[in-house]
Amino acid sequence: MKCEICENLCEIPKDKSGKCRMYTNSGGNIVEKFPDAYLTLLPVTIETVPFVHFAPKSKVLQVSTSGCNFSCRGCISEMLASHPKAVSGALKRVPPEKVVSMALKEECKGIVFCLNDPIVSYYTFTGLAKEAKKSGLFVGCSTNGYFTEKALEKLIPLLDFVNVGIKGSSDERYKECGVKSSGPVFRNIRLLKEAGVHVEVSSMYINGSEDEVISAAEKVSEISKEIPVQVMRFVPFGDAQPGLEPTIKKAEDITERIRGIVNYAYLFNSPGTEYLNTVCPKCGRTIIKREFYGPMGCRVSDAAKNAICKCGFRAPLKGGISESQYTEYGMLGGYRTTRAIEMAHAVLVALGVNDDEKLGQILGEIIKEDFIRGLHDRVQGIDSWIGLIEELSRRSGKVKKGEELIDHIKTRVDYIESESKKSGSRPSVYYSMGYPLFALNAERFETNLVETAGGRCVNKTIKRKGKPGVNISADELNSMNPEKIFISGFLSSPASDFIDYCKKHNIAVEAVKSGSVYNVPAGWDFGSPRWVLGLMYIANKIHPEIFSFDLKYEQQEFYKKFYGIETGEIVRNRDFSSPSVGRTG
Repeated sequence: MKCEICENLCEIPKDKSGKCRMYTNSGGNIVEKFPDAYLTLLPVTIETVPFVHFAPKSKVLQVSTSGCNFSCRGCISEMLASHPKAVSGALKRVPPEKVVSMALKEECKGIVFCLNDPIVSYYTFTGLAKEAKKSGLFVGCSTNGYFTEKALEKLIPLLDFVNVGIKGSSDERYKECGVKSSGPVFRNIRLLKEAGVHVEVSSMYINGSEDEVISAAEKVSEISKEIPVQVMRFVPFGDAQPGLEPTIKKAEDITERIRGIVNYAYLFNSPGTEYLNTVCPKCGRTIIKREFYGPMGCRVSDAAKNAICKCGFRAPLKGGISESQYTEYGMLGGYRTTRAIEMAHAVLVALGVNDDEKLGQILGEIIKEDFIRGLHDRVQGIDSWIGLIEELSRRSGKVKKGEELIDHIKTRVDYIESESKKSGSRPSVYYSMGYPLFALNAERFETNLVETAGGRCVNKTIKRKGKPGVNISADELNSMNPEKIFISGFLSSPASDFIDYCKKHNIAVEAVKSGSVYNVPAGWDFGSPRWVLGLMYIANKIHPEIFSFDLKYEQQEFYKKFYGIETGEIVRNRDFSSPSVGRTG
């Protein structure tokens, strides 16, 4: 029997599943394997989804299930999308009327399906949408847009807003994601727009795919120049190669080019960029100011009243700007939730848990137990991180391996802490993510690594907070005058671009003058037990007179012990960094 929900048009034999593994042929009908079963039900701000031109600052209920009909390399929701069996144990059955009740109780203005694709939970989503409409709630989703025309026509009357994730413009690019062609996506964007649904598109920008991104924007402009294009700077997740991540500067150049093709283009996954702002096309003033707020998200930091510029131009928003700003706790909400699952997964893999069924059991347990709610606080300190490893080793029955991992980490932490205390100096250190003026929060794990390595982290003087940090001014950074600067290994920017930015914005701190600006290698300072490698890297830079860790050797030892693989050269931070490494004497 043929499944006609998406353009994969799978022929599904009796009692079998199609490509997405989320539907089965039962009694001659295509049915969901997990109807009305959700992985997350969380209130979020709409920019977390993200949307930029629909009801800014509004609080909505985010819902997600598991599975996807695409198979894209480096997917930020890989655990949800590509391993539905591994997270099926975490799914919670909730009838649509109860989901709507939850949204109303939380005072949400709408319900939005994101993180994974509603295409794989079509009947669940349409049922929920109908119930939400009865209560006057907005309904929206993020989707790859690969619906069949027949399936989309039934869904359109239930939709108020949609973010369509574009992988590129060519059939070849879509074939890389395991589907036939790009045509259905652009057809469906047109159908949605012509039906009066508010449409935004997220265009994935992978390093080297500039022509794909520009061509995709041109196809969108043929439908409507008013459709906002969100340029998503690719961040390597899963097994994607670090070199696929373009620099923020390159992504800004692409975004600027797209602003000449459509009326509104924005840049995501780029901390510190000004390309998240809505700028008046008539006079050039900023109407709405936004800042980076976690993977794939942003947050309104300032806005003109009613989004009306001083020159009289009104930004083309659908729905008004909410007066209040909801803030999600910790790692709850948006793609930070998938990062939390990924962190637990990273520890389990280091402990030797690789079986999907076992992973599913453990991840299912911790999600059901609201384990993720407290994870944010647990991964901000070294002792609590070690406690997390202890707990997961017990849960997985890998206590001995956990002890080995903890001993490996503690031996190096204790040595660094002990030796750094003997030094008579504590150099001032600033920790940035992306561009210079995006400062990591005072309590972040990376700032604690700096302190452990014998530095004095100036981020700890910043009182404002965001996720994972906040924009600061050039004057603030100049007044802190750090002697050394580290650029996060996640959502990074090359030191050369970082220094150029400082020169253009009159940032004249000691670290820039002396060239003491360092890229921490990808994955070495947050999110997995590999942070112990980052600690050694940071110690080498802060106190080269004390530490000279052979990081190539340390990396090889770590990967061999805890991943069972041999590594060659030291891991590079994307294609734009060559971290120097000391040798042990």
